Amino acid sequence: MNRAPSRTWWKTAVGLLLTGIMLFPVYWMVNVSLTPERDMRKSPPDLVPLHGTLEGYRTVLDEQLPYLGTSLVVGLGTVVLTVALSAPAGYALAKLRPRGAGVLNFVLLAAQMIPGIVMAMGFYAIYLSLGMLQSVPGLIIADSTLAVPFGVLIFTAFMSGIPGELLQAAKTDGAGPLRTFWSVVLPMSRNAVVTVSLFAFLWSWSDFVFAGTLVNGGAHEPITLGIYHYIGNNNQEWNAIMATAVVASLPAAVILVLAQRYIAAGVTAGAVKD
Repeated sequence: MNRAPSRTWWKTAVGLLLTGIMLFPVYWMVNVSLTPERDMRKSPPDLVPLHGTLEGYRTVLDEQLPYLGTSLVVGLGTVVLTVALSAPAGYALAKLRPRGAGVLNFVLLAAQMIPGIVMAMGFYAIYLSLGMLQSVPGLIIADSTLAVPFGVLIFTAFMSGIPGELLQAAKTDGAGPLRTFWSVVLPMSRNAVVTVSLFAFLWSWSDFVFAGTLVNGGAHEPITLGIYHYIGNNNQEWNAIMATAVVASLPAAVILVLAQRYIAAGVTAGAVKD
């Protein structure tokens, strides 16, 4: 018993070392965002911003807020559309079991293997004929195509674990399939809803392929294009560039930390069978 901690300390040390290595780029991003321009070319560079400045963050507030607002709208729109489509589909596959359910599951898996650039080219041709290029709704629909197959699989796995007795009791009380889904199944699937919503938001927030193909040059562009344009136009203002990256990372990081408990439950749903 006394020797057990001494045998595992090195595992903790290795874990901390690997975590530090993985997080160092994040720290360096924050460090550079606070470093004044005059200190950028010092050799060796300062590991800590001794003369920190918030000038880069002021630039972000002056120039990048419209991009952040567009990304927020696109992210929330993608979440709503993804949950609205994938939750009923997961319920149908898990509990109603329509004909061809196995084929549909295979199609959903195959859809996640299609490269994003291939889908972007297809959307470009369709949107060009429909006049939906450089539009926020068009980008929301495109981003949802990445999240919906994943969402259906998560909801199907989670809802398969809901006891059939609850659905039978609702049916006995006169509830139809739609009422049962809305009043019984969906409230019990909170963990799956949070998981799917978070991943849908993260995918849309970090999307560059669809954004660069479908809305590039439009009046409303997401933050990924904002950073891209900013690097091209101001490739010497690294503190402002890194400040933009820090601000763009904050919403996703905060949401991930707050929702991690639900994510763990939602992702592992259906992994253990009784």
